[in-house]
Amino acid sequence: MVIYGIKNCDTMKKAMACLDAQGTAYEFIDYKKAGVAATHLPDWNRRAGWQKLLNTRGLMWKKLSDAQRADVDERKALALMAEYPSLIKRPVLDTGKALLVGFDADTYATLK
Repeated sequence: MVIYGIKNCDTMKKAMACLDAQGTAYEFIDYKKAGVAATHLPDWNRRAGWQKLLNTRGLMWKKLSDAQRADVDERKALALMAEYPSLIKRPVLDTGKALLVGFDADTYATLK
């Protein structure tokens, strides 16, 4: 399993603590530092959908201009997430079979 996110994010810390507590092996990739978000976005979009990936509740979304936030469609959302990886909802967990976006303790508890 590979978990993507930002190291200092509280939700990431909860997700990794949950995986650690149940002994689930994973690789962590900080997509801001590694610069992998843009290369993974097409696959993540295909598997989860841009609406699920785009974090419209975070600080980065609020920092965007009104024009940037207006009329968001798939193309615009993917471009914004590539330019500002903080707009990607965290964590993104690739289990090899499924792509889980966001942290849900009950769902993570079923992973091995």
